[in-house]
Amino acid sequence: MSFTESALDMRDELIQLRHSLHTTPELGLHLPRTQEKVLAALDGLPLEITTGKTLSSVTAVLRGGRPGPAVLLRGDMDALPVAERNDLPYISQTPGQMHACGHDLHTAMLAGAARLLSARRAELAGDVIFMFQPGEEGHEGAKHMIGEGVLDAAGTRPVAAYGMHVVSAMLPTGLFASRPGPIMAAADVFCVTVKGSGGHGSSPHRAKDPIAAGCEMVTALQTMVTRTFDVFDPVVITVGTFHGGSADNVIPDEARFEATVRTFSKEHRVLVKRRLVEVVEGIAAAHGLTVETSFGTGYPVTVNDQDEAGFVSRTADELFGPGRYFVAPQPVMGSEDFSYVLEEVPGAFVFLGACPPDRDPATAPYNHSPDAVFDDSVLPDGAALYASLAHGRLSGS
Repeated sequence: MSFTESALDMRDELIQLRHSLHTTPELGLHLPRTQEKVLAALDGLPLEITTGKTLSSVTAVLRGGRPGPAVLLRGDMDALPVAERNDLPYISQTPGQMHACGHDLHTAMLAGAARLLSARRAELAGDVIFMFQPGEEGHEGAKHMIGEGVLDAAGTRPVAAYGMHVVSAMLPTGLFASRPGPIMAAADVFCVTVKGSGGHGSSPHRAKDPIAAGCEMVTALQTMVTRTFDVFDPVVITVGTFHGGSADNVIPDEARFEATVRTFSKEHRVLVKRRLVEVVEGIAAAHGLTVETSFGTGYPVTVNDQDEAGFVSRTADELFGPGRYFVAPQPVMGSEDFSYVLEEVPGAFVFLGACPPDRDPATAPYNHSPDAVFDDSVLPDGAALYASLAHGRLSGS
């Protein structure tokens, strides 16, 4: 029986696990209920299981029937601080928290892959590491698990690592997409405090207005990007917060804004930090104000190994037939902490369309939206691809 057929046989169990996870979302690095459900899903399988010391991770190692290298499969488990607005029988039961990014599907698919590969353990010439990871949403969970030894869990470092991510829009249901090279961006945070001199709103000439200068900075940063950086090595800057003032007729002493900064190359990641500071300091000086700036370094660029990306493409074609795998023409500006794994191990990160059939992928609410909905029908295919990648890689495909 093929992996796709075996995965279809466990479809109901995968859906049940995914729905159970969806109703009880947890945030950050500590996911005790999620960890408990993962351990229950793996119970009875021939796995060597360890749990995290400083986070609610689960690492499971499947020893193959013959000696060989190790391969790592990763699924993230954490949710988002988003209040769900969907009308579903399995809607989140935790106020203000939701699996709005589809990590509940990743977890269920990886648990399914563990079952599929355990049933064919004798065929494996090597070991499989199943990495159930908390804290992907800004908490560097992968980095924490690497620090606790997930890459050495099988005794030798994996020769390849694979991750998967569902999307509620952009891609039709069941379509896989990836590419060699950069697949997701680095993400940093730029924080600016504009310091002026407060006064009465009726007499702005008697004050030094940090809000007016801050607004000018926000728009100038966009012009700076288009006039400094090649569009074929893109940089994206989005100001997500702006705070200043307490009343309509009061000019405050200071204003503050924060921006996410997305890049794909090391050169631009360094250069953009310098140019950001130059722009805001120059505008502040022109207004007779000062600024304080700081950077928070986020996830690095997620880079797919060229050979491993090609292997994913061939495996998907063999497993599902032509037309189910799409070579993405360009990377995605989102970021991923699987990037930390791919800095250590060659591998590939793959997207899977999970837009419900009654929605248009071009207009459906995207990941992180309180209205995002993911189609359960992709669960068997995701589990089958995970399993096939590990099986094929250990077979020398």
